Amino acid sequence: MANGHEKLETNIGLMVVLVILVISVGGMVTVVPQFFQSELTTPVKGLKPRGALELAGMDIYLRESCNTCHSQMIRPFRAETERYGHYSVAGEFVYDRPFQWGSKRTGPDLHRVGGRYSDAWHRVHLINPRDVVPASVMPGYPWLDENAVDGSLIQRKMRVLRVLGHPYSDEEIENAPKMLEGKTEMDAIIAYLQNLGTSIKTRR
Repeated sequence: MANGHEKLETNIGLMVVLVILVISVGGMVTVVPQFFQSELTTPVKGLKPRGALELAGMDIYLRESCNTCHSQMIRPFRAETERYGHYSVAGEFVYDRPFQWGSKRTGPDLHRVGGRYSDAWHRVHLINPRDVVPASVMPGYPWLDENAVDGSLIQRKMRVLRVLGHPYSDEEIENAPKMLEGKTEMDAIIAYLQNLGTSIKTRR
């Protein structure tokens, strides 16, 4: 005669229900408490939502799959803080949608790259990385310097982000298209990179 455990294993319908129940309860226990931890949902002092040019730059960063080789998450280990700067803090990512965490590093972590190099350095590096880093395996992106930024959706994007909690003013949204006039995709991605990790002062 089959015991209770054997009945459970042979009843597929009941097994599916119990598995879903366990996963649901486990997920809630893991995720829900984080909504009540203020350090995870409160912006760090000085953090501002990205401006129109930086938002456009982030879209280009994602479009070109830069996040495939570069993480934006410095772990609190000496080997990482010595190389990159202050470890990443949850409150720095409140206005990042989607955030660029990860551990895949074909290239270096970029979370503290803002202000570390000049705009001119970034431009040369993005056109042909080996001109400034001879051993680099990163591909070049020369077309970014030729393509104009598409600002047709920037106001809609900022309005959606405001609904999600980004404190954009009506004036910022109204002026967004003007901020992109005459700008190239290279200008936008450099603006995005120069903003990364600058809300926390770190050793250069």
